[in-house]
Amino acid sequence: MGEHDPRVDDYLDRLPDWQRETLTRVRDVLHRADPEMAETIKRTVQPYFVLDGNVAAFLAARDHVNVFVYDGGTVPDPDGLITSGHQNKTARTIAFREGDVVAEEALLTFVRRLVAVNRAGGWRRLTDRREGESF
Repeated sequence: MGEHDPRVDDYLDRLPDWQRETLTRVRDVLHRADPEMAETIKRTVQPYFVLDGNVAAFLAARDHVNVFVYDGGTVPDPDGLITSGHQNKTARTIAFREGDVVAEEALLTFVRRLVAVNRAGGWRRLTDRREGESF
């Protein structure tokens, strides 16, 4: 499993229990998806998970938490994880409210596919290929 960034620990430690527990589960899934997943802080305080580009970011709000997934809409979502941003050209959102269950296996499959897209050159490059070039 990838190393934890103490700044991400600090971010999570300041959250209410249910938000910390939810994002900790998601964090564990992100690291299970690929042992090379790295953590960092961007935009001064926001946790990001990166591997050959952005994979995900956390943002806690008053009554929910958001996990932004940076797939450019290229990763299928048969399990209905995405809650908003379905047509967004950069990131889509998986939101959790208190009491929501993290569908860990479905999320793991989704993140592994996202990492595969990143390793293949990233969704921007793959989208450009789809529009004008063959694979």
